[in-house]
Amino acid sequence: MNKTLTFTILIILGFIGINAFFTMNEKQQGLVLQFGEPKRVVKDSGLHLKIPLIQNTVKYDKRILEYDLPIEEVIAVDKKRMLIDSFTRFKIIDPLEFYKTVGTESNVRNRLNSNVISSLRRVVGRVTLEELLSEERNKIMENIKNEVNSEASRFGIEIVDVRIRRADLPEANSQAIYERMKSERVREAKEFRAKGAETAQKIRAEADKEKTVILAEATKKSEILRGEGESNAVDIYADAFEQDPDFYSFYRSMQAYGKVLGEDGTTMILSPDSEFLEFFNNSKGSR
Repeated sequence: MNKTLTFTILIILGFIGINAFFTMNEKQQGLVLQFGEPKRVVKDSGLHLKIPLIQNTVKYDKRILEYDLPIEEVIAVDKKRMLIDSFTRFKIIDPLEFYKTVGTESNVRNRLNSNVISSLRRVVGRVTLEELLSEERNKIMENIKNEVNSEASRFGIEIVDVRIRRADLPEANSQAIYERMKSERVREAKEFRAKGAETAQKIRAEADKEKTVILAEATKKSEILRGEGESNAVDIYADAFEQDPDFYSFYRSMQAYGKVLGEDGTTMILSPDSEFLEFFNNSKGSR
């Protein structure tokens, strides 16, 4: 009987002894609770004491934790819609506040989900799509992180980083942008063709103008030369008439015959005593 009692007492003492100690590794931190109420914070690794059966422990991760946010559609300041795929990294810095406000990591993820998405909408709503896709993205992410941190501190956590993996346009927007870019390229091509046609027309007009000027100048010079030639011919004819009036009359008659008869087979019926044939009737060639 005594042995059994002693054995029972030893078992109870052993159970109490085992439950009086707990360990924290270097990756953990936690709280000692008594009937659900926090009694102390434990952040150091190693072996620690607690009141067995009355007190229990809650452990949290010391490491940086990552949470993938659901893909969210946001609208930039230039009215461009984007599908944002983002994630956030955080760590628990105040286990006591964390326990009081959210209690578990799954709860804090739900809180982060709403807070980060709200900040994402506000910050992205103040920038353009071009800024979000440029080197300004890091500054935008820093603004989101700072804004979320102001809320996250109430939960005993610190936001280490907020990042955007991808920022895509919705399918409808992508197609609309493609069609707009296509229309813009077609418009530019038409403008280039129109400018080319206009330039070609100007070149042709200038060439036609130069052609007209050159032809007019050539005609003018030819008329001047013709006039000078005819003037010289008149002078020559006048000199010839003065030197031999009969020969001059004969020459002029020959010209008249040539013009009348020509080379087209014209037939003329004349009286033998016609003045037109006076040189043919006069064998001596005199009047």
